[in-house]
Amino acid sequence: MGRLVFFYSLIVCFVFLIPSFSSSFVHHHHLCSSSDASALLQFKQPFEKSDDYSYECDFRGQTSFPKTVSWNESRDCCTWDGVTCDLLTGHVIGLDLSCSLLNGIIHANSSLFQLHHLHTLNLAYNFFNWSSIPNGIGRLRNLRHLNLSESNFEGKIPTEISHLSNLVSLDLSANGCELDQKTFETLLHNFTNLEVVSLSGVNISSPIPVNMSSSLRYVDLQSTNLQGVLTEWPFLLPNLERLKLGGNDLIKGVLPNLHPSSTLLELDISNTGISGELPDSVGTLSSLNRLDLRECGFSGSIPDSIGNLTQIRALHVRDNHFTGHIPSTISKLKQLTLLDLSYNSIGGEIPHVFSNLQELSYLDLSNNGFIGPFPSSILSLTHLESLDLSCNSLSGPLPSNASMLQKLIWLDLSYNSLNGTIPSWVFSLPLLSSLSLDHNRLSGQLTELSLKTNPALYFLFLSHNQLSGSFPQSLANLTNLSNLDLSSNNITFDTGIQINFPSLIELYLSSCELKDFPHFLRNVKTLAILDISNNKIRGQIPKWFSDMRWDSLQYLNLSHNSLTGHLQQLPYYNLQYLDLKFNILQGPLPSSICNMTSLIFLDLSRNNFSDSVPSCLGSMVELSVLDLRKNNFTGFLPPLCAQSTSLNTIVLNGNRFEGPVPVSLLNCHSLEVLDVGNNAINDTFPAWLGTLQVLQVLILKSNKFHGPISTRKKFCFPRLRIFDLSHNEFSGSLPAEIFRNFKAMIKSDGRNKGDIGYMSTSLNGSYGMYEDSVSLVIKGNDIELERISTIMTTIDLSSNHFEGVIPKTLKDLGSLWLLNLSCNNLKGDIPVELGQLNILEALDLSWNRLTGKIPRELTRIKFLAVLNLSQNLLVGPIPQGLQFNTFENDSYGGNLDLCGPPLSQQCGTSDSLQVPQPLESEEEEGESYFFSGFRWESVVIGYSFGLVVGTVVWSLMFKAGKPKYFVEYFEGIFPKKMRRARKRFQRRRT
Repeated sequence: MGRLVFFYSLIVCFVFLIPSFSSSFVHHHHLCSSSDASALLQFKQPFEKSDDYSYECDFRGQTSFPKTVSWNESRDCCTWDGVTCDLLTGHVIGLDLSCSLLNGIIHANSSLFQLHHLHTLNLAYNFFNWSSIPNGIGRLRNLRHLNLSESNFEGKIPTEISHLSNLVSLDLSANGCELDQKTFETLLHNFTNLEVVSLSGVNISSPIPVNMSSSLRYVDLQSTNLQGVLTEWPFLLPNLERLKLGGNDLIKGVLPNLHPSSTLLELDISNTGISGELPDSVGTLSSLNRLDLRECGFSGSIPDSIGNLTQIRALHVRDNHFTGHIPSTISKLKQLTLLDLSYNSIGGEIPHVFSNLQELSYLDLSNNGFIGPFPSSILSLTHLESLDLSCNSLSGPLPSNASMLQKLIWLDLSYNSLNGTIPSWVFSLPLLSSLSLDHNRLSGQLTELSLKTNPALYFLFLSHNQLSGSFPQSLANLTNLSNLDLSSNNITFDTGIQINFPSLIELYLSSCELKDFPHFLRNVKTLAILDISNNKIRGQIPKWFSDMRWDSLQYLNLSHNSLTGHLQQLPYYNLQYLDLKFNILQGPLPSSICNMTSLIFLDLSRNNFSDSVPSCLGSMVELSVLDLRKNNFTGFLPPLCAQSTSLNTIVLNGNRFEGPVPVSLLNCHSLEVLDVGNNAINDTFPAWLGTLQVLQVLILKSNKFHGPISTRKKFCFPRLRIFDLSHNEFSGSLPAEIFRNFKAMIKSDGRNKGDIGYMSTSLNGSYGMYEDSVSLVIKGNDIELERISTIMTTIDLSSNHFEGVIPKTLKDLGSLWLLNLSCNNLKGDIPVELGQLNILEALDLSWNRLTGKIPRELTRIKFLAVLNLSQNLLVGPIPQGLQFNTFENDSYGGNLDLCGPPLSQQCGTSDSLQVPQPLESEEEEGESYFFSGFRWESVVIGYSFGLVVGTVVWSLMFKAGKPKYFVEYFEGIFPKKMRRARKRFQRRRT
């Protein structure tokens, strides 16, 4: 018994001595392996030399901290930040340097790979200078957990990573890496311990693997360029909890019938090519808490079985082709916090299914076909924070009371047909930050709005309604308002209104009933965007407005008013967008425009500005759009792109510019539209513009260009689609080579491919898009195109002095819509090859000297809507069939030897094809020219009619001193023979 007591006493003493002994041992002896400590210190050295800590992370509350700062030889390495040791062996088994501001490169011989006992390595959220993952990683064969995510690696992932067969988790996501197919299949199939694999953002570019390890629980293969047909294989994995395949648009097929699963928590196949109907079997995934089907190709109705997903918290089906109605079974999803059905074709009235969804905080039903009233069941969602019902066809008034929506932050009911007045509760929600009621039919007096003090409201959009009355003083209560849009309402302003918006950044008052500049703008100092366009403001721009020091102002739109007088000095030196078009401003541009070095968009069109344009416009390095059309500017064209290459659109049409085209335009490498028409520019054809690789629209019409069209080797114009040289003095033949270079016109038409768009320039931030516009002669009418279709192709060389034959190379321009060669001196036959222009809509060859028959091949042009072959020397029958059966007499007038419908002259008579013999005497050459091809009946009729008209015309001509227009016009058409005939007429007259 005594021995037993002694034994227990000894044990107790030993237990009490162990802590002090252990403490003393640890204090005097390092637990950490000396070789591992040395390897860690060597690994640290190259990163110590870098003092660039610009890359930081803030991930899940973990902020950047250089953990290696605590590493020094005086301390046991097992106590260093981020280091974990085996307590028995002292070897380093865990290294977590995530968010440690590491900046540098890990080389293949790094001492890191001497830590052979490592089980866990985490280098996530650092900056490794886009270097490759070193192949030495394969030497750490005891690794269980490897995380290199978001560490700025790139290049091919080394095949040596397949040596890490003990891995339980692998995260290489969010880098710029590539993984070959064999290594990828090895990871997913042969790693029998692997439970978590995240390769999101890694370029794999291989088929979906057929077999995967049954140990997998978490599979993230988002945006990896996977391809192939999705089968049922991943849904057969017994332990699978999360499957993420989103962002792989090359994955096709339909969603297979799903096997019942009690483990799957998340399924993400968003942004893939999976289509077809959503199978009823989706309801068998009883444990699912997140389903993401966004931006796929699903169609049909949402199945009722969706109501079986009673554990689901987030349901995304945005941007598909779902039709039908919202299934009533959705009311069973009581755990739902997010429901997004937007951008589909779901219709009918919104059912009263939301009363049971009391956890719902985000509801988006926008961009569908819902009709009927605002759904009252939504008003009971006390946790709702975001509600978007925009872009539907909801009608009727808003409910009079919605006091339960006390947590609502975002409310968007825009683009519907809601009517009635705006209820007061809308402005009483305490947390409401953004309110969008624009594009409805809401009415009532603005002064009746109860705009209580709401410090949370930042965005208020009420535009495109039927609101009226004066600007409400109560708006002053919205002290934190940042964006206010009241455009397109019947709003007026009291001059005495005093409002101070201390935080207002964007103000839109376009298309209201403003007659003056709003005086309250004197009190607004923070504006970045101001739009008061399309109002009824008259007179000069007030001096107080011109003197405002809006240092933050970037966007100013005063267009479509009736502003007069000179443009004053504008001290808005940070301005990026200035739009003054459609006013009556006059005089020269102020010198202050040269201080606006940040200008991206400048539109001064349709005013009365005069004098020369400041040359500083050519030095604005950011300028992308310059539109000065329809003013009275004079002098030479400004040296645009002298120090800039950003100009995308230059429109100077309708001024009085003269001189040559500035060679500085060669620097406009981004130029897509150049329109200098309707000026007095005197130059030869600027063939050097053909080196501009993206130029699509070139309009030189109605100037004083002269000489032949050069065919230099550099004359390429690879993207040109609109080519207008009309109403100039160009001469010479049409070189066939010119048309061979129009590659954009050779390409096939896209009208049936659903890719028709409009030429536009993207502007920064909230400025949206600028859509290019030009004036063209289309189908005989001068039309102002407010938008230029991206597939429109036109060639207009009319009203020049071109001669020779029509080049057969025109047949290669397979996408040509409009071709106008009228009012020139072209001769010869109409090429039969023009019948190959399959989508031509308008063809004008009138007022030339074309001979021969009309080619029957032209009847093959099935889209031809306008044809003008008048005032030529064409003979024979008019072809019949297809579009030719729709053309009337005026398409053929002046060709007196044409016959057949629609003309009254029948074919087949002996005199219908009579060709007069040429007269032998040179003195009669002029008469033979005018009478060649004319039958005697037409001569008699013409003589009788012409005797009366001619007497009047000639008397007017001689009284007016022989008007130059008539002489030049007819000399341009019949030059030599016209002059000879005129001389003979004068001799006979005397």
